[in-house]
Amino acid sequence: MTRPLHIIIACGGTGGHLFPGIAVAQQLKQLGHKPILLISRKDVDAEASRKYGDLEFHTIQAVAKPPLLSLRTPGFIWRMMRSYFHCRHILRTAQADVVLGMGGFTSLAPIRAGHALGLRTYVHDSNAMPGRSNRMTARWCTQVLVGLREAAAHFPGSDCVVTGTPVRQELLHLPDRAEARRSLDLPGQGRVILVTGGSQGARNLNSMLIDAAKSDPDTYYLVIAGKADYQRVHDLAAGAANIRVIGFCADMPAAYAAADGVIARSGASTLTELSLIGKACLLVPFPFAADDHQTANAKVFADAGGAILCQQKDLTSAIVHDFVHNRIGNDTARQTMEAAMRSLARPDAAETIARVLIGN
Repeated sequence: MTRPLHIIIACGGTGGHLFPGIAVAQQLKQLGHKPILLISRKDVDAEASRKYGDLEFHTIQAVAKPPLLSLRTPGFIWRMMRSYFHCRHILRTAQADVVLGMGGFTSLAPIRAGHALGLRTYVHDSNAMPGRSNRMTARWCTQVLVGLREAAAHFPGSDCVVTGTPVRQELLHLPDRAEARRSLDLPGQGRVILVTGGSQGARNLNSMLIDAAKSDPDTYYLVIAGKADYQRVHDLAAGAANIRVIGFCADMPAAYAAADGVIARSGASTLTELSLIGKACLLVPFPFAADDHQTANAKVFADAGGAILCQQKDLTSAIVHDFVHNRIGNDTARQTMEAAMRSLARPDAAETIARVLIGN
């Protein structure tokens, strides 16, 4: 190998950008290179920087673009320029060779700075419908890396590479079902459904699923409500012996291993994880996601046969029960869906991206 490359990975702001970036950094370290992760000042980023102490993190200001002609535009331009010059300083100090942005406005300033310094630059988009920040950032990129092939059509004029979306290494090796259920204090026997709303937009989904779970006492539901909604959902579930509500799950590998099926939003990272482990799922897109990108994501997996797509406005207890009993409760139907989910998995995504970055 030639000298180790110094590779900047801008990945903060949300778990959907952060954890794939961490997965790429882990792969780069294994290959002998030196990744540096740029993250925002949000709590989710701070927690990750403490958990992954073997990686190098720096914080930068993440600047979201306001609507066109907004009164906030002058402030946005000023903050973006400050972030841009801060990133130039980081790149020069680190003697950076390559810049990768994992999406969102945290990526814009580092990639623009990298391009201005003559470095190779890349942006990754994990959604079937790319976000506006990535479509803007792509103009300064050597190549655009996409998690789903459907996204490539939204980057006309860019050189796109379908890489898949990376997942953290701990998700590559799940515990066995019995061990996972013991660790989470779940029933050893019977059907368990995992309900997770992702990092945003879970409130309405939580309420609907608690109602459905109460009328399905033969199935155990593990509901990850989110810290902000925990107490309300816990109170809604009071008295139901078949529902366990938690605010946050620190051991998602165990939660996935313990579950027979999953009901979830359709963020790209969630779907990447579900395809990798091969879990049949009922997908309820967050209805207010930008450009309705969660519906576009869900459609890819539903069209492949691995998921059921249901819009939030159409979700009823009857639809939930049909999924739980006629899909998950039917071995043939469940196994067919699981195989379809696995067919969309790209377990080598982190390695593929790392090879692109180092030029192999």
